[in-house]
Amino acid sequence: VQLQASGGGLVQAGDSLRLSCAPSAASGRTFRTYTVGWFRQAQGKARVFVAASKRSDSSTHYADAVKGRFTISRDNTQNTVYLQMYSLKAEDTAVYYCAAGSRIISSSVYSENAYDYWGQGTQVTVSS
Repeated sequence: VQLQASGGGLVQAGDSLRLSCAPSAASGRTFRTYTVGWFRQAQGKARVFVAASKRSDSSTHYADAVKGRFTISRDNTQNTVYLQMYSLKAEDTAVYYCAAGSRIISSSVYSENAYDYWGQGTQVTVSS
């Protein structure tokens, strides 16, 4: 499954931004059958978990750093998963990646090793 992440950009601190992630048309897959997660990687740092939407029970999971500011959601009609980001901070600056997996248990949504497919990443830059 090829994933396409989009929506990144340059914003000011306090602004909002919405990222999108969808399987490519060529892959012919639907996100309804996948757990989808967002990760981010700041320059010079390891990639870390941001948020996930679990397919089996529709639960959502967030990193403490973004809880209350970011919202992950699905639009099954558009076959797209969104990451709505509010009150952005300079420390949110990173390349954001979406990932998908079909057999991920709740305790594993935070681990990038649990995901089978990855998008190319989209840059989010927050100026202070």
